[in-house]
Amino acid sequence: MAKITFFEHNNTEHVAEFEAGTTLMQIAVTNAVPGIDGDCGGECACGTCHIIVDEQWFKKTGEIADAEEQMLSMTPERTGTSRLGCQVKVTEAMDGMIVYLPEFQM
Repeated sequence: MAKITFFEHNNTEHVAEFEAGTTLMQIAVTNAVPGIDGDCGGECACGTCHIIVDEQWFKKTGEIADAEEQMLSMTPERTGTSRLGCQVKVTEAMDGMIVYLPEFQM
C-alpha cells in the first residue's frame, strides 16, 4: 500500500498508508495525525488542514482553486508550497510524499 509521511512542527514523524482518491486531510484525520483538524469536514471553508508540501512533491498536488487561494491568503504560516489538505486528492504517484505541518492552524 502507498504511504505518505507527515512531519509535525516538532519533527515528529507519522507514516500513513493511503488509497488513491482520498484527500491528504482525510488521510491525516483517519491516522490521527496531530495538527490537522479539518473542522469544516473538507469543504475548503476553514483552513484547519493547512499543510506544507515538500518542494519536490508540490507539482503533483495540482492547481490551487480560487476558494483555496482565499483560505490560504489568511494563513500566517503560508509558504510557497502550502496547500489545504482537503483540496489535494492523492494518487498512486504520491507514494512516498512528504508533508510538513505548520506550528499553528487557523
